[in-house]
Amino acid sequence: MPFNRPNPESKRPGQPEGMLGAWVAAEKMIQIALVLPCAAFIGWLPGYWLDRHFHQKWMAMAGIVLGIIAGLVGAIRMAMTYAADPKLDELDEKGNQAEDPDAHGDRGNAP
Repeated sequence: MPFNRPNPESKRPGQPEGMLGAWVAAEKMIQIALVLPCAAFIGWLPGYWLDRHFHQKWMAMAGIVLGIIAGLVGAIRMAMTYAADPKLDELDEKGNQAEDPDAHGDRGNAP
């Protein structure tokens, strides 16, 4: 009986496939989905404090609106980044961004 590797090698180095690749993709989508409510909450906090400090009723709503705007900008930027180049999130073994060998142009066959 031939030996089959339990985790097949990915087609691109550094890009996981199978179940791990699905978890990585799901994490990216969850990150995009959570940025909007988190930004709205973070915008609400100073608005709530300003409401209590200055005895006003509109500052918490203004904080929520500014947080939603910031969250939308962040979510759109993340979605555009992930959609534009999937290699941007690949890291090498030291945690640095992996270099694209074609990014420096053709160097020929010189040693």
